[in-house]
Amino acid sequence: MTADDSYGRLDDDDYPAYTMGRAAEMLGTTPAFLRALGEHRLITPLRSEGGHRRYSRYQLRIAARARELVDQGTPIEAACRIIVLEDQLEEAQRINAEYRRAAETSSPSAVA
Repeated sequence: MTADDSYGRLDDDDYPAYTMGRAAEMLGTTPAFLRALGEHRLITPLRSEGGHRRYSRYQLRIAARARELVDQGTPIEAACRIIVLEDQLEEAQRINAEYRRAAETSSPSAVA
C-alpha cells in the first residue's frame, strides 16, 4: 500500500481508524459503554491483527446517538432499538423518494 492509498482512507467513513480508548475519549464515555453497544449488536467494531477493537467514524456517530439517548434516561437496550428503527425509517424514506422520482420521470407530461 502506498502513502497515497493510506491518505485516501482518511475520508472513508467506514475505515476503522479509532481504537477503543480513543473512541471512548472522543465520545466522552467509557470503553465499557462501547462494549455494551457491541453486545447489543448496535455496532460491531472490526478487530486489528492483535484483536483490538477498531471503530469507524460512522460507528462513532451511531455511538454518539446512543449516548445521547442514554444520557436522556433511555435504557441502553431501548436506545439501541430506537437507533435501529430510526435507521430503517431513514432507509425506507430514501427508497420512497427514489420511487417517486422514478415515477415522475416515467409518467408522460400533460400537454395543454
